[in-house]
Amino acid sequence: MEDFKKAILQPGPPENFALQTVQEFIKPQRQTKLVQDENQLLENMLRTLLQELVSSAAQSGEPIMQYGQSIDDEESSQGLIPHLLDVVLYLCQREHIEGGMIFQLLEDLTEMSTMRNCKDVFGYIEGKQDILGKQELFARGKLVMLRTCNQLLRRLSKANDVVFCGRILMFLAHFFPLSERSAVNIKGVFNTSNETKYEKDPPEGISIDFNYYKTLWSLQEFFCNPASLTVAPAKWQKYTSSLTVVLDTFEAQPLSEEEGDANNLEEEAASFNIKYLTSSNLMGLELKDPSFRRHVLVQCLIVFDYLKAPGKLDKDVTSETMKEEIKSIEERVKKLLEMTPPKGKDFLRKIEHILEREKNWVWWKRDGCPPFEKQPAEKKSAQEGNKKRRPRWRLGNKELSQLWKWADQNPNALTDPQRVRTPSITEYWKPLAEDMDPAAGIEAEYHHKNNRVYCWKGLRFSARQDLEGFSKFTDLGVEGVVPLEILAPEVRSKYQAKPSDRSKRAKKEEVKGGSQPSEEAQVASENDGEGARPVEALAAPMETDAAAGTVNTSQDGGTPPTAEEEQKLNSDTDVGQEAGQLETDGPLEPDREAVETVMADGETDAEADI
Repeated sequence: MEDFKKAILQPGPPENFALQTVQEFIKPQRQTKLVQDENQLLENMLRTLLQELVSSAAQSGEPIMQYGQSIDDEESSQGLIPHLLDVVLYLCQREHIEGGMIFQLLEDLTEMSTMRNCKDVFGYIEGKQDILGKQELFARGKLVMLRTCNQLLRRLSKANDVVFCGRILMFLAHFFPLSERSAVNIKGVFNTSNETKYEKDPPEGISIDFNYYKTLWSLQEFFCNPASLTVAPAKWQKYTSSLTVVLDTFEAQPLSEEEGDANNLEEEAASFNIKYLTSSNLMGLELKDPSFRRHVLVQCLIVFDYLKAPGKLDKDVTSETMKEEIKSIEERVKKLLEMTPPKGKDFLRKIEHILEREKNWVWWKRDGCPPFEKQPAEKKSAQEGNKKRRPRWRLGNKELSQLWKWADQNPNALTDPQRVRTPSITEYWKPLAEDMDPAAGIEAEYHHKNNRVYCWKGLRFSARQDLEGFSKFTDLGVEGVVPLEILAPEVRSKYQAKPSDRSKRAKKEEVKGGSQPSEEAQVASENDGEGARPVEALAAPMETDAAAGTVNTSQDGGTPPTAEEEQKLNSDTDVGQEAGQLETDGPLEPDREAVETVMADGETDAEADI
């Protein structure tokens, strides 16, 4: 045993000698990993060695975690027990020995140590928390570590060792996962064993109101078990009446800023106790203590927050009258917290923030504490990805296939006339007509005529449905294409047909209907204000030459028109013709081939103008 002790406790990093020492003294069947019997033998040897070291440290009077530390270099040197634990932890981490062995040694060490030494041992555990929490070690020793911490909590005093108890609880919260079932109070059971004992009979010579003393401390019975308030209405009435008396007293005796500054809360936190003394002689001092008042008021807010949260069962739900009472009393409690010095507003804001966050945990527990941890997604190789066949859709992709399937279920979906409808001319040009109205007050930069797509579509509609309006585009632009009936009266006069246009229409009608007397045409021409050329000159018989493709007019010795006048005449007379025949009232019948040539030239020119 002495040889093993010297070998396992030799100075230096554990990786330099730990495995060689185990192989030398255990002689395992495998070179790097011990089997079950070999692990048991090594564990017995280590527990015996640890017991000897603790016994020697107790006899010497030194702290066990500092026993065997070198005097020359105290800062860098390490005690024998921490060094032994480091060697075992290295072997467990490398899986040379069973992973739960380090947890077993820590449990033995805490059982053999005093409470003063346990603080040093627990400090070592906190320092190795990251290594002990690894999956390969945690799975083997989590139950042993939980048992070790619970044994320490049983040995500690809840009144004198509050800080140490808090260290243990914080370690368990970090060491175990958040969804660990052993650390979650799923049923929401309250610790009803935490009773607050106070005096029932008034002592002699007391100078305070003993009834108020009993009323104040009786509230702890309801704070200990808030669920009882919803079950028995009588308890709720008693709780509200007692709480009203306490709040009235707090409001009648407000604390000043000097009294708040006199109580240094930071110094008080250093000597904090989990419970206040309940002696009736201290009642007067406790009423002047701002920290005492805050504790009572915060307990009230916690109870109200529990009662307002919805329960799993219908019987746990508070009634409407109870909710109204809770709301009114809660406002009084918050106002008192805000008035309690020092920094009452900041304290109230922090308490409200904590209670708001607490609601998330309440809902999490109501849902059965689902795990927060998610397993990482497995990365698949490229070959596996190629082997997976893509889904085949009937029409190429998922969206089109679903649309076609929906159309099969509704046969009228694709034939509904309201699905796709070409608007009428008046409906389409109505926005532009509103822009053209000066009363609308629309700025020119926002007119629809500036939208090229809108104008292009409108011209296509007009060319198909309103050819006469479409012909105005050359002279008046896109605004001239708008139907006159949808324009404002003051705008309509601007875009109505000019006199020259009416004269040209009259000439067309005269050419079409040659049976009308020339006097009527002349009168119409004179009424329009154009009497420069007689109508007879225009309606004279035309002689055409098929080979030359020209038209000569001869009436009363008139000179034939030039080529430009002839082209203009053909354009004016042949744009709106539907019949391909020209009739005149002259004595000569024009050649058919020549007339067709003239009509062709006129149509070409009209198309060019458009």
